[in-house]
Amino acid sequence: MLGLNKKDTNLLIIVAIMTMLAPFLLNPFPEGSALAQFNAGYPDLMQRFVIFGIFAMGFNLLFGLTGYLSFGHAAFLGVGSYAAIWMMKLLTMNVIPAIIMSIVIAGLFAVVVGFISLRRSGIYFSILTLAFAQMSYALAYSVLTPITGGETGLQPKPNDPRLLDPALADGVTPRAGLFGLEMSSSTELSIGGWVFTFNAGYYVAAVVMLIAFYLSIRIFRSPFGMMLRAIKSNQQRVNYTGLNSKPYTLAVFVISGMYAGLAGGLLVAMDTQVGPERMFWTASGEVVIMTILGGAGTLIGPVLGAGLLKYMENILSKINKGVIEGWFAWAPDGLDSVLIYTVNMFVGKQWHITTGVIFMLVIIFLPGGLVELGKRGARVFRRRDRKGLGLEPDAAKQRNAAE
Repeated sequence: MLGLNKKDTNLLIIVAIMTMLAPFLLNPFPEGSALAQFNAGYPDLMQRFVIFGIFAMGFNLLFGLTGYLSFGHAAFLGVGSYAAIWMMKLLTMNVIPAIIMSIVIAGLFAVVVGFISLRRSGIYFSILTLAFAQMSYALAYSVLTPITGGETGLQPKPNDPRLLDPALADGVTPRAGLFGLEMSSSTELSIGGWVFTFNAGYYVAAVVMLIAFYLSIRIFRSPFGMMLRAIKSNQQRVNYTGLNSKPYTLAVFVISGMYAGLAGGLLVAMDTQVGPERMFWTASGEVVIMTILGGAGTLIGPVLGAGLLKYMENILSKINKGVIEGWFAWAPDGLDSVLIYTVNMFVGKQWHITTGVIFMLVIIFLPGGLVELGKRGARVFRRRDRKGLGLEPDAAKQRNAAE
């Protein structure tokens, strides 16, 4: 289907089903229960899951598939965001022109950055990309303040000259939409103690993510993708064969930057506020962590890593000491203080410690990330099923057969 083999088609279908049913899957606990705070099925977080999944997918094409580690990918996220917000200020609040312009401008910026940075490889390439990102961040805060809004940032205003939109009435706030459908509009469904929210902005971002995921699969399976794997394996040998690897590395760098720009444009479509902090080096570090947590070089891994990191950032960070005290109210005096102190070290403002611990464990024991964890679990279940059906002899039977 759509030029994919059976395995990739099944993966795309599974991702599509999970994406469309996310309001149900991410709200496993009823409202009002003690565990409801672990629900993630509210619009803002679901949007971030898919948008940063796109960001990580694009970065994975460069790092996971080609082996080039960029520490400055947040620059394309920020440039795409600024391109989108200016389209909303000058042309229309419809998100389609904003998203298209974010991809185009981020791609053009990636051509410039890639042409210079790809003259070096390894850590020198990484430092060059970091330098570009930090320069972009500094320029957005200072010299380019008339364009970027500086520290205050940019957002649509009622008096902006939107050429394709009718004039707004006094006191009306401009809102992003898609042919009249506002991105912020939501519908709630109550079933028993559960409340499920279906947000228009989330489903627009989800459809875009599925298209981006499909294109990522096609790139992975194409001759172009095979060339990128060869470059990652041994770029010097590729050059010895007479093939020039530079056009391929520049092409994938631009594609990766366009993915980041797309994510930046979607962020503006969901929340029409842009600031230079999106270009800061920590944002570039986040996408590296997302990709490695999920599984660099895999198809679904970066999306899973982005979801895990954003979940911890938005759910674990909300757990305060008062909540923890409620958890351990049953514990006797003395023990409850120890438990509260221990758990409090890893949640709330200290949620980064949890992220660091998980990241270290993945690097040490699961270099393939969450995808490798899933594969190991699947192998264990397959062995158990085969033994249960008598299709796979156990160790004792194998020894007897050998004797």
